[in-house]
Amino acid sequence: RDTPIFTFVNKLDRDIRDAIDVLDEIETVLKIKCAPINWPLGMGKEFKGVYNLYKDTIHVYRHGQGSQLHEVEVIEGIDSDEAKALLGSYRDDFRDEIELVRGASNDFDLDAYLRGEMTPVYFGTALGNFGVKEMLDDFVEYAPAPQTRATESRDVTATESGFTGFVFKIQANMDPKHRDRIAFMRLCSGEYSRNMKMRHSRLGKDVKVADAVTFLAGDRDQAESAVSGDIIGLHNHGTIQIGDTFTGGEELKFLGIPHFAPELFRRIRLKDPLKMKALQKGLQQLSEEGSTQLFMPLRNNDLIVGAVGVLQFEVVAFRLKDEYKVDAIYEPITVQSARWVDCKDSVKLAEFRKKAHDNLAIDGGGYLTYLAPTRVNLSLMEDRWPEVEFRATREH
Repeated sequence: RDTPIFTFVNKLDRDIRDAIDVLDEIETVLKIKCAPINWPLGMGKEFKGVYNLYKDTIHVYRHGQGSQLHEVEVIEGIDSDEAKALLGSYRDDFRDEIELVRGASNDFDLDAYLRGEMTPVYFGTALGNFGVKEMLDDFVEYAPAPQTRATESRDVTATESGFTGFVFKIQANMDPKHRDRIAFMRLCSGEYSRNMKMRHSRLGKDVKVADAVTFLAGDRDQAESAVSGDIIGLHNHGTIQIGDTFTGGEELKFLGIPHFAPELFRRIRLKDPLKMKALQKGLQQLSEEGSTQLFMPLRNNDLIVGAVGVLQFEVVAFRLKDEYKVDAIYEPITVQSARWVDCKDSVKLAEFRKKAHDNLAIDGGGYLTYLAPTRVNLSLMEDRWPEVEFRATREH
């Protein structure tokens, strides 16, 4: 699903890259059109503020005000005397640059934004609390309301009175002192209230939730109530997984929460073999929260970590050492891609498991996975076993 996103280009109070280069990189990397809403007037020590391309106004930046909230001066019109006093001899240069940007950039299209094809772009400095309010005001105006979501049996609308929600993220060790794990749940309909009973659909159990929390940056508060579209955190003691559905009693399972096959793979080794139990626990918990994916080959006791980017490997190694006191290293491994395996014919599946045993593994969720050493190998296996499905994604 293409998600509507807002983009904020930060740290304009420092000397950074040219704004046009930043827009070009966003479009190239994210494959999405940029529609600048405002435009920076200078940068670093010469940063004067931002010009709104649609309202012909300048929000003036004052250096030295720190991070405290303050009233921002607004100048009407770049051709005004106030703008001339602010920008001085550079006003004509800024005016020419703005005209160039207007001609070369995309106009903001609300429908394209809602389809996830365009992102409005704002400039400012978050540490100086400048430019953030304007972005948030537009976010409130343009961001989509909670949408209808599909389940295995029916669609759930956001305006329904019955409580429903699903877990989309799990974060381990948010409070290192208590080694806690938080499951983040998005409400899809109805209302949460403290001490309410929920139906945990996957387990078929009713649970009473008295200690749900909400987060704002590093602060957490007790959640007294929440409505459709809100996100609350549930304390997880290992029973909640990404994709789990909670309801007011109805048996439902939300769809559209995919697990994507990783693109990079490493074998993980311990420096201290006595830490194997801690390593397995750490990798299992980190894979549950989506930080990485874990694969355990059928043919040996290796632990293979899969990721979509190199940085994930570094993050996992750091968290293993910091949170689980496990010092581990990575080794190269001949795995090019992973595919989740399924077959409706149990006899064929058993035959496939026997023939492909050396390349099969169980992932962190207990699903059978084929680890292909090359793309050619994967293509050949798909041709040889037409009855077997090789999936690049699976539902949580």
